[in-house]
Amino acid sequence: MGILQLFITASVPVIKVLIVTGVGAFIATDFIGVLGEDARKHLNNIVFYVFNPALVTTNLSRTVTLESVVLLWFMPINILLTFVIGSIFGWMVVQITKAPFQLRGLILGCCAAGNLGNMLLITIPATCKEKGSPFGPPDVCSKYGLAYASLSMAIGAIFLWSYVYNIVRVSSKLTEEKQNANNSPKAIPRDCTNVTDIETYSALITCKDDSEMPQPTYAKSSTKMKVSCLQKLQSAIHFKKLFAPSTIGVIIGFIVGLIAPVRKLLIGENAPFHVLQDSASLIGDGSIPSLTLIMGGNLLKGIRGSRIRASAIIGVIVVRYLLLPLVGIAIVKGAVRLGLVHADPLYQFVLLMQFALPPAMNIGTITQLFGAGESECSVIFLWTYALASVALTCWSTFFMWLVS
Repeated sequence: MGILQLFITASVPVIKVLIVTGVGAFIATDFIGVLGEDARKHLNNIVFYVFNPALVTTNLSRTVTLESVVLLWFMPINILLTFVIGSIFGWMVVQITKAPFQLRGLILGCCAAGNLGNMLLITIPATCKEKGSPFGPPDVCSKYGLAYASLSMAIGAIFLWSYVYNIVRVSSKLTEEKQNANNSPKAIPRDCTNVTDIETYSALITCKDDSEMPQPTYAKSSTKMKVSCLQKLQSAIHFKKLFAPSTIGVIIGFIVGLIAPVRKLLIGENAPFHVLQDSASLIGDGSIPSLTLIMGGNLLKGIRGSRIRASAIIGVIVVRYLLLPLVGIAIVKGAVRLGLVHADPLYQFVLLMQFALPPAMNIGTITQLFGAGESECSVIFLWTYALASVALTCWSTFFMWLVS
């Protein structure tokens, strides 16, 4: 297949995404007002709690078997490598651009976490349906492509909410503490939550030697210390987000796919309860268009601009669209040569695409949770997703040629 045909095949899915994204941005403007901030919030909740879990569950349950699980073992390692290598490049961007302290977590997160679910869920099926696709019959390609994308989304969500979440949390906390220290050198720590703690802290800062140190009271027993440790652990790891609805959908999908009696009850036209699978599939079909419309509405925030330096934006773009894809080619092709990845071109294509995606949209949600770098995040998204039309098309073309 010629390069021109591959380029056309790769560009059509991206053009479709741009068109729907443009519609989302248009109806989110004040002139139309259909997809305002509140509407996007409610629609995002529906996608998060209903559409995505249904899509993930149905796609995995149809395609996952014991044999496929053995074949897909490399994907979690591949995604972990995207986060680790992206973080290293992000640290280099921070050092080179001398980014402000409050934006370091945001830059690291944008370099580390790609849009491993939504973009693949949109582009892979569209690529499969195009004429000249090197991935075989469209129905078979879509079936397995959606399964790969669903698994990618679930694994990416786990890494995002356990890794990037804490990077932004620590960065915002240290920034706030630094500001408090500058405003009040003897400010009471945030951990002081009652009068006793405040009095103890006041005594600590006025002591001249150890003999004057206040003795610990019964209230600070070992039991309360254990409870405090558990609370700190829970705050450090966002367990609720780790077991997000999409992750639960993956678990259900694996259960249905791997347990033969359950699979026979739900999967297939002759299955007694196939209506449940069909209904869940119908609900899941609303995920992709809804996600694309929301993405278009969210990108409007970046048009207003912020005080983020252009060098930081350029650094993120270079990492996500140049350095990571080049490293990804070396990793995936090396894994194929060593026999760690099976010869399915579509699977290799998905692994390669995981290194060339724009930043994860959930990073915007994380910045909103901590109130750190929201406008700067919108600007980064605006430029990275605007350039994604060119970058994804070029890399998709090259990746198709590489695996075909």
